[in-house]
Amino acid sequence: MLKPIFKTNFGTLYEGDCLDVLPFFGDEIVNTIFADPPFNLGKNYGKKVNDNLTDTEYINWSKLWIAECVRLLKPGGSFFLYNLPKWNILLGNYLHELGMNFKHWIAVNIKSGLPITGRLYPSHYSLLYFTKGKPNTFNRIRTPIDKCRHCGGEIKDYGGHRNAMNPKGVNLTDVWNDIPPVRHWKFKSKKRKTNQLSTKLLYRVIHLSTNEGDLVLDPFGGSGTTYYVCETEKRQWIGIELENCDVIVERLNSPDVYPHATYDFIEK
Repeated sequence: MLKPIFKTNFGTLYEGDCLDVLPFFGDEIVNTIFADPPFNLGKNYGKKVNDNLTDTEYINWSKLWIAECVRLLKPGGSFFLYNLPKWNILLGNYLHELGMNFKHWIAVNIKSGLPITGRLYPSHYSLLYFTKGKPNTFNRIRTPIDKCRHCGGEIKDYGGHRNAMNPKGVNLTDVWNDIPPVRHWKFKSKKRKTNQLSTKLLYRVIHLSTNEGDLVLDPFGGSGTTYYVCETEKRQWIGIELENCDVIVERLNSPDVYPHATYDFIEK
C-alpha cells in the first residue's frame, strides 16, 4: 500500500522512484505536471540516483515516466518538461507521438555553464509546454518592461509604441530572461549540493496553467520548489522524491526562509 511520508493541507509527498509510485494513481486526475528530471550529466544526487546513463538508456527511462504522467493528466491539462535542449528535442517528439498538443518551446535564459570548444555558448534550458488537447486553463501573464540596470530607463524593445502599451505590462513571451539562478546559501539547504530551481519559474508555470484548488504533480521533487509554490498559491499537489525528502520537509516546515515574490501580472 502506498503511504506518504509527509502531508499538508494542500499536498502529499511520497518517497521513492516515480516509476514505482505513479502506477498507484488513477487516470486523468492532475491539472498540471511540472517535471525537472536529472539531466544525465553525471552529477551526484545520492546513492539511489544514476545520473550517468547511456543516451539510449536515458531516453528509454524518460519515456517510461513520461507515459505515466500523460496517463495521469486530465484532458485539457498542461505538461511542462524542463531539461537540456539535447534531450527535449527527442522527448518533445515522444510527447507528440503520445497525442499531446505542442504549445511552446520556452527558452529559460540562465548562463550557468562554461564555454565548450567548437560549440556556441549554451545559455538556456528548454521548458517544453504541451497540453492534452485544448487547454482548460491559460491565464494571460504580463511582465514589467525591462529597465536598464545602470540608468533605470525603460529598454525600448517591447514591440510597440509606449503610449499604446497596456499599463499592466508586456505579454509574456517564449523567451524568459528574468529567471534568476538560486546561488546564495541563504536560500538553499546545505544538505543538498545540487541546483535548486527559482521560485519565479514555478510561480509563472503554475499561474499560467492552473487556478486555485487545481492539482499539480511534480515527480522529481528535488528541493521542493514546486510544492513550496503550490503551498503559497493555494494549489493542491502530489510530490515524489527519491533522495531529498528531508530537505523538502524542512523547507515546507520553514516557509519564511525562502523568498516569496512574484513580479508578473496575471489576468484571469
